[in-house]
Amino acid sequence: MDNGKRKNDAITARGEDFTKWYTDVCRKAELMDYSVAKGFIDYLPYGFAIWEEIRNYLDRRFKANGASNVYLPLVIPESLFNKEKEHVEGFAPETLVATYGGGEELSDPLIIRPTSEVLFSNLYKRLVKSYRDLPKIYNQWCSVVRWEKTTRPFLRGAEFLWQEGHCLFETEEEARKNAEDILREYETLGRDILAIPFLTGFKSTSEKFAGAVSTYAIEALMPDGKALQCGTTHYLGQGFARAFGISYLGRGNKLEAPHQTSWGVSTRLIGAIIMVHGDDNGLVLPPMVAPVQVVIVPIKPNDGALMEAVAEIEEGLKKAGIRVKVDADTTKSPGWKFAEYEMKGVPLRIEIGPRDLSEGKAVIVRRVSEEKESMALKDVVSLVPSLLRDIHAAMLKKATDFLASRIVDADGLDSLKKALDEGYVARMLHDDDPDTEAYIKEKTGGGTCRAIPFEQESMEGKVSPVSGKPAKYLAYFAKAY
Repeated sequence: MDNGKRKNDAITARGEDFTKWYTDVCRKAELMDYSVAKGFIDYLPYGFAIWEEIRNYLDRRFKANGASNVYLPLVIPESLFNKEKEHVEGFAPETLVATYGGGEELSDPLIIRPTSEVLFSNLYKRLVKSYRDLPKIYNQWCSVVRWEKTTRPFLRGAEFLWQEGHCLFETEEEARKNAEDILREYETLGRDILAIPFLTGFKSTSEKFAGAVSTYAIEALMPDGKALQCGTTHYLGQGFARAFGISYLGRGNKLEAPHQTSWGVSTRLIGAIIMVHGDDNGLVLPPMVAPVQVVIVPIKPNDGALMEAVAEIEEGLKKAGIRVKVDADTTKSPGWKFAEYEMKGVPLRIEIGPRDLSEGKAVIVRRVSEEKESMALKDVVSLVPSLLRDIHAAMLKKATDFLASRIVDADGLDSLKKALDEGYVARMLHDDDPDTEAYIKEKTGGGTCRAIPFEQESMEGKVSPVSGKPAKYLAYFAKAY
């Protein structure tokens, strides 16, 4: 998926060392820096601005789905956390625990939230008394801490930013619809905002969220052949409600337990953007999330007439809602600026020099293809929005074609291992037995069931080629981050 030839020696080539390339881009494009605490990162303005665009889009969509934003505490008393046994077993190895406060040992240690199901359950116990109090559709934007042994910027860190929705409903039907509706919002985010196609479906028994009845997920395939879980929604059933004593007086005048959901995406999406679209020259940002959608580079910034024309274009683009930057820094050469904005993945570059001005033209450069073209100055403002849409469409098609080319069918353990070792996603019949899945993971060196498509053909008479047991689903397998 590389775009053109390599021009930036400051970045390791993707084919040489993909992991090093990724880290180089994160740092050279000034998305983040490593913080003083091991495993934690500082989000720099350019990287945080990408997250803000994702957050702003999703916040509007969540509210359109009936959600209200709240904020709950950073810490969870250990005694409360331990109430939901299955949940605790899933997260216990990843928790960071505060045992001292004010110079004294805490009688009830505080867990830095790894997720907030228990906090929301405790809140809802106090808020929900009657069916008239339902549904409760709350979301919070916050950070969580999970004590990861191996960290990588945006993909897996000790702390990451995310949103987490936590909802209560009267019926299972309403709750499952909420989980599936939000999953579709995530899928649309990928297609319309990030230009990333997702494998969408539900998780196997082994891969579902701790404490969930059903987990739904969006999975993206990275250029190195590994899948990246980019978001999940969960139908939690009534388990958390019963564990935390949440009940309400139902329509039949009896106490009922509500049905619960949770859902979230995180700054891991930034990592997906970097890997799916980036090339040997740096970032390639989808226009909808690019902090700077258009950069204008005047070739001679001390030319008064030229700068007047640039200012007019800048003003017109801003009025059109385009995030535009003019780089008139006289201490840096145009060539340096071109390389810098390629590195930062700015979708569209406009170059204007005195000769261009005299001819009434500008040079337009698309980052995704490095394609250059001349355009009449008078048409720039009116055509830029459609150019950005074209860039998004080109990026989505490129990523979609790549994903389609990397899906193969496997008819047994040998073909599955071969496919995964070569960086493919493999479709294979699966019995959804955790023992079978553990065996597959061991024998393939880390291959797991990433998603099971919602639409399934009849499994009558079909068996798992690994276990020989009756097959339940046709599932996607891959190695993963």
